[in-house]
Amino acid sequence: MSFGQGGPSWGPGDSRTPDWAALAEASAARGRRRKWLFIGGGALATAAVAAIVATAVITTDGGGASGPQKNASELPAPADLPSESAPGPSFSSVAPPPPPDPKDYIADEKKDTSPVTVDAFFPGRKLTMGDRVYAKGATTRTTGCATVTQGALGPILENNGCDQVIRATYSKDGIAVTVGLAVFGTEAQAKKAAQQASGGIASLSGSGVPTFCRGGAVCRRTANSYGRYAYFTVGGHISGKNVTTADKAVYAVGDDLTDFAFRQIRHRGEVQASAAAGAPVT
Repeated sequence: MSFGQGGPSWGPGDSRTPDWAALAEASAARGRRRKWLFIGGGALATAAVAAIVATAVITTDGGGASGPQKNASELPAPADLPSESAPGPSFSSVAPPPPPDPKDYIADEKKDTSPVTVDAFFPGRKLTMGDRVYAKGATTRTTGCATVTQGALGPILENNGCDQVIRATYSKDGIAVTVGLAVFGTEAQAKKAAQQASGGIASLSGSGVPTFCRGGAVCRRTANSYGRYAYFTVGGHISGKNVTTADKAVYAVGDDLTDFAFRQIRHRGEVQASAAAGAPVT
């Protein structure tokens, strides 16, 4: 059945009675068309929304694994961030004071306040210098400086203000050497006494060492000074034989004892200087 402009057409015989079967079929056909149009329109709308969402995702994606990568020139520049670095060490602009000079503590009796004793300068029962071992003999200490000298040395010590003299004897292989330390108030006094030295310190026997360098025997004598100390040696053969310049053994023993006396005086200054600075000395 079809509809014209004049209205619906009726069934055969035109009895003005509507063809209900035809009308029902036409209504069902129109319903089916509306249903497919609705389904089709919904599918198109869903597809359009999906396309829009996909476009938005691609546009805003930073270049993940599933999206397109952007070149470095296309990426926004990072904001300037403050650099953080560890602070460097700070140093005082004031220079530390120099360490005390050890010689200052043995140059004047006002600073050289450690006790002056035999054991302070000649400790132990023997002396080892390298591979050489010397037996220690007798020791003595006296404030009568002139009484332990020979020749003109006594007056020289007294005239320069000698306070005391400490002596010790060491021996090895038939050679004996006595070393004597004369103590003064100042470095200038000790230096002058050593420069003026004439005669020498008297040899000291005992404790296994017989009398030597007495009765006219020729012996080797030395005189030196360091700080407020003048130190002297006399050495020779225990047998009484005269010493000559060819007696290398006598000279070697005398040099060892002279070096030892110097080291002991210097060490005394180092100990006192370190104590003043608060640092121990080994």
